[in-house]
Amino acid sequence: MIEKNESGEVWIYAETQEGELQELSLELCGKGCELANKIGVKTGAVLIGDNIEHAAIKLFEYGIDNVYIVEDKRLTYFRSSPYSHVVVKLINKYRPQIVLYGASNLGRDLAPRVASAVQSGLTADCTNLDISDITEKNGTVHKNLLLQIRPAFGGNIVATIVNYDKWPQMATVREGVFSMPSLDSKRKGNIIREIYISENETTETEKLLGLDAVEVIRREVQKRKINLKSARVIVAGGAGVGSKENFDLLFELANLFSGAVGASRAAVDLGFIDAEHQIGQTGSTVRPLIYIACGISGMVQHRVGMEGSAKIIAINTDSSAPIFSIAHYGIVGDLKQVIPLMVKAFRER
Repeated sequence: MIEKNESGEVWIYAETQEGELQELSLELCGKGCELANKIGVKTGAVLIGDNIEHAAIKLFEYGIDNVYIVEDKRLTYFRSSPYSHVVVKLINKYRPQIVLYGASNLGRDLAPRVASAVQSGLTADCTNLDISDITEKNGTVHKNLLLQIRPAFGGNIVATIVNYDKWPQMATVREGVFSMPSLDSKRKGNIIREIYISENETTETEKLLGLDAVEVIRREVQKRKINLKSARVIVAGGAGVGSKENFDLLFELANLFSGAVGASRAAVDLGFIDAEHQIGQTGSTVRPLIYIACGISGMVQHRVGMEGSAKIIAINTDSSAPIFSIAHYGIVGDLKQVIPLMVKAFRER
């Protein structure tokens, strides 16, 4: 555990794939800058890999002040032990007060290892973040606390978690919950270079980090078949759709808008559609221009993944379904009757 450093920076871990920054990391840049402005400190980003200095320039353009870069051929591809070793060394040396990671497969692997090593807290899968001072009943004031907001108890409540003592305050953040920040192509920043393993560190250190335990023979990256995040229109179905065959209606409606088809976890668990379509606490987070929820009850587990949509249209036979409380437009009716009428009307127009 490192001592509190109330002048420490707000850091993000800048994730890369094939040397390119991931969009999730750029989303974190915007929120990181917002938090840093509230505290009155600078922002930093940790960038690890080989031949990736070009990514630092992009981080500056998205608001980062300092990029801590560690380049080494042995760090070309992510491996848990070497990467966590680098992040821990940087945290111990520079003592940031907040470190944010994307809740990607990589982030969910890396962040807990770092938290364990530096003996700090970690809140996973946050859907929002903020800064606040909190006063205890005994009058003790804790400044610049990171409010880590996420669904809890199976998504039945939204909890705000704070870390009083064990800093840095760390959290992983779900993809798509924050908007992309604006880009300033003229913006500059500072690159701070660090060495991965110094000359006085022995090969025993390398063995400890598992560098000789795993050899990357070939790496294949499979692109997503469904890109819900970039869809401008999403037609999503829940358990109320009733069957896998009835989902064809949703695909027909979505195709009219060149949109995508999403689903609640209930629909996925029932086998109506593949898990890659899932939206919600355990699926994707989306912000389309139009979100058409068909046969979805609207429990909080699903709402956290779609309530940021610009316009929400709900279709449900139950007029008291929770989805209507967040919908801009609601249709009480059987989707098997409503959707064909919608398709017909759009085609005629």
